[in-house]
Amino acid sequence: MLFRYSFAFVLLLVIGCSSRQTPAPVVDVQGQVPLSKRVKSSIRGSEYIVKKGETLYSISWRAGLDVNTLARLNKISAPYQIFPGQKIFLAKNSSKASKNKPSSESLPVKQQKVVKKAIASNKKQEYGESVRGQKISKKPSSTNRSFSQKIRRWVWPAKGKLLAKFSNRKQGNKGIDIAGNRNDSVQAAADGRVVYAGDVLRGYGQLIIVKHNDDYLSAYAHNDRILVKEQQVVKAGDVIAKMGDTDAERVMLHFEVRFRGKSVNPLKYLPRR
Repeated sequence: MLFRYSFAFVLLLVIGCSSRQTPAPVVDVQGQVPLSKRVKSSIRGSEYIVKKGETLYSISWRAGLDVNTLARLNKISAPYQIFPGQKIFLAKNSSKASKNKPSSESLPVKQQKVVKKAIASNKKQEYGESVRGQKISKKPSSTNRSFSQKIRRWVWPAKGKLLAKFSNRKQGNKGIDIAGNRNDSVQAAADGRVVYAGDVLRGYGQLIIVKHNDDYLSAYAHNDRILVKEQQVVKAGDVIAKMGDTDAERVMLHFEVRFRGKSVNPLKYLPRR
């Protein structure tokens, strides 16, 4: 009799353990933490207060907005300098945005004038269109900050095996994951300028964002070491970081491409291999 009751108790215990009330969290084939748990940097709402170390590009990345749209909305001119404590408006329905300007101390007058001219001269260039024959080219691009509006070529940012592909799902992977070893080289995928380098965006670890033209940005996450600085011009294939596992479950590179603030599949741009 005692054996029968003991067996019944064990059976109930096993059934209780096997019947799960909530579904198990979805993880990818590498056993990583779900993207919804890893990346906690998304911005919601119509307003945001700038924190130390952030740039307008990092904020636009988190909000999923085009940085040019964000700059126009907040009346912020190039080179889009912002300061901690500044209020950034993310929606169009705010009339206070016109008064939202940084102090004159944080925006040197000389720098503003130089960059404004550079932006104005390139604004008419359409993406992918040759700039030959335009009178704009009379002014030589002697400044080390200028780069062509045309993306001439894309290269793979790392040499490792592809771990995870892009997904359009709401909680899907917004880029691709590439395997590798610690200190493997991370390369710029195309010519551009570094507009963010730091670790403010939770879930991305040591992150680099490169602006390629007015439409395209690329991001390189989970680095062990960052080898470039903000505003530095890079060429396709330049080593910009060393691979690591900051804010990740394994050593890898998480690579994203954004078109006008929206995530797009990087495999549509990278060459086949």
